[in-house]
Amino acid sequence: MSKLAVETTGGKKPIRPGHKQKKPMGQRVREFVVDYRRQWEIQSMIIPGIIFMIIFCYIPIYGLTIAFKNYTVIDTLATAPWVGLENFRIILSDKYFWDAVVNTLGISFLKLGIGFVIPIILAIMIYELNSGRFKKFVQTVSYMPHFLSWIVLGGMLITWFSTTGLFNQILLSLGLISQPTNILLDAGKYWWIATLSDIWKEAGWGTILYLAIMSKIDPTYYEAAKIDGASRLRQIWNITLPNMRSIISLNLILTVSGLLGSNLDQTLVLMNSQNREKAEVINSYVYRMGMSQGDFSYATAVGLGVSIVSVILLVTANKITSKLNDNQSVL
Repeated sequence: MSKLAVETTGGKKPIRPGHKQKKPMGQRVREFVVDYRRQWEIQSMIIPGIIFMIIFCYIPIYGLTIAFKNYTVIDTLATAPWVGLENFRIILSDKYFWDAVVNTLGISFLKLGIGFVIPIILAIMIYELNSGRFKKFVQTVSYMPHFLSWIVLGGMLITWFSTTGLFNQILLSLGLISQPTNILLDAGKYWWIATLSDIWKEAGWGTILYLAIMSKIDPTYYEAAKIDGASRLRQIWNITLPNMRSIISLNLILTVSGLLGSNLDQTLVLMNSQNREKAEVINSYVYRMGMSQGDFSYATAVGLGVSIVSVILLVTANKITSKLNDNQSVL
């Protein structure tokens, strides 16, 4: 440090430009109290949410100890005997668990490969529509399945895919099949049924964020591109998609982190004894082991392992997308 800098700062180390000096703890507490008193009506509105999170999110964390115990319904969390990593050893040697993992990854990768792209394409198509009324109609129709429960949609699919259902009648009339079959009883087709039905339900709802981002794009970019002779596809590629990069990256991170999680409601509705070998996913397997068979320790161990892997996938996906976005993280 130069003599001039020492004299200017009174012997203290000069503060670098852009560097925020950390305030003492006492000063920060006093500022918080002052701010809270000034806005206590608004600040108090968050208290129920904090209480809710403490009761339903943080206190139940103690229940994860069940994964390391031999817990039964006659035990308490304190009295159940410790078994260490025995439950995890059983998981690693459980054939049915690994079958569920394969089914989960198969369905999740299909949803990632197809279901992640379709909302982007649908959002761009809706955005490019010129007619305001027709645009609202398309949006409404595409949103509607999201608001129907899987109980309703599952019942519709079960009826449509039955031997006398709509799907078989269409195939028979087109001459594509000679004998109607119940498609939901064919285990080999279940992954595609689960993927396409989930896309049908959620694709329209998934366009909301993309449409919100596209509505904020400066129209002068498109006007300049038209003057330069750029086609609509070129404008979408060079203007629309780059401006959607951050929200696409965020959705990709969240989708990758949820690869080991499948829609339990969908599985419970569409799964039957004939397609179980391809329909059983981790969530339904945990549900069956915990609720149906009462093996709470095993089910908790599976859930804990899935959560740990999901966190690893989340961090990894965030690192990869940050590299693709000039080292800027979207989380």
